[in-house]
Amino acid sequence: MGKSVSIAAVLACALTAAGAVQAAEKAYSPPRTSYGKPDLTGVWSNASVTNLTRAPGVGGLVVDQAQAAKLAKESPFEKLAAAEEGPSNLDDNLLKDGNNDRGYNTFWIDPGKSLANVKGQFRTSWIVEPANGQMPLSDAGRKLLTAARAERANHLFQGPEYLPLPERCMIGFTGAGGPGMLNTIYNNNYQIVETPDAIVIDVEMVHDARVIPMFKSKAEAIFHHRPAAMAPWLGDSVGWWDGDTLVVDTVNVNPEEGRGGPIFLSDRGHVTEKFTRVSATQIFYAFEVEDPIYYTQAWRAEESLNARKENVYEYACHEGNYAMAGILGGARSQEAQGIKPTMGPGIFGTPIPEKAKPGQ
Repeated sequence: MGKSVSIAAVLACALTAAGAVQAAEKAYSPPRTSYGKPDLTGVWSNASVTNLTRAPGVGGLVVDQAQAAKLAKESPFEKLAAAEEGPSNLDDNLLKDGNNDRGYNTFWIDPGKSLANVKGQFRTSWIVEPANGQMPLSDAGRKLLTAARAERANHLFQGPEYLPLPERCMIGFTGAGGPGMLNTIYNNNYQIVETPDAIVIDVEMVHDARVIPMFKSKAEAIFHHRPAAMAPWLGDSVGWWDGDTLVVDTVNVNPEEGRGGPIFLSDRGHVTEKFTRVSATQIFYAFEVEDPIYYTQAWRAEESLNARKENVYEYACHEGNYAMAGILGGARSQEAQGIKPTMGPGIFGTPIPEKAKPGQ
């Protein structure tokens, strides 16, 4: 006869494990630089199948190990990999619609294999507040996003300036460069270089480099923000140390980036990031987004950056990149056939059936 385990006992075990993790983090003393600050240098990764927002029907923020394994196995990436097993079917009409996005198969994709482990917990979203794991978009924010997406759809294939920023190699895909820095479908590595005067975060995806000047205090740092008219890619960031935590304050994100998301920011948007080394192999990374235009409240997210014993190599986005000419040339070819260029089904889309081929 098997032993029964009470809910109270399970909760007690969970609380004990969480308490042990917190105690270990509190007791950890990070390595120091020659000038006495925590040493964050090295290569770190936020690769994970956990995303910024929580998928529908998942439930709460924290799941147990069995649920985490189940959710990871059900991720779109794993399903795509399973669908690609075996020999190719050359009669599946996969490329008949002329859209290039179906050329992205799992050979190129490296998102990670598991849910993120943050503070000893398996997390279903980076967002921790609001509790539903969703961005608290305001009515005005939704209208702005709808208008921006409609404008993009109407002009998308007219010229290079209308293509998405990552395709133009201006910034990384899916918010990899920040603020805050989000995981993407591959190249989830960051190299941090630390000096007394500045910290540089080299973002592997599309070779973004965040150069963050450092100051002695919050007041001094914020005073050195540049004029609002200067709105660079990834925003205007300044930093300071709050004890053993690196704090980065970012304002004035470029408007085109702010409209494109995935973290939407207006000219009043403000992001505060915090980096705390909690073990030899992990940095606890948290950020808070404030924007009275796009959101009804401030919202917070938490990630783990995990140490990697690897190098970050240059992502040569433009060098030898024929995608832009191919995309626009394909659009002109479709127009010549009387077909309006549109977005394809995406890498997770279903093959185009024979009867739905363009031009028929």
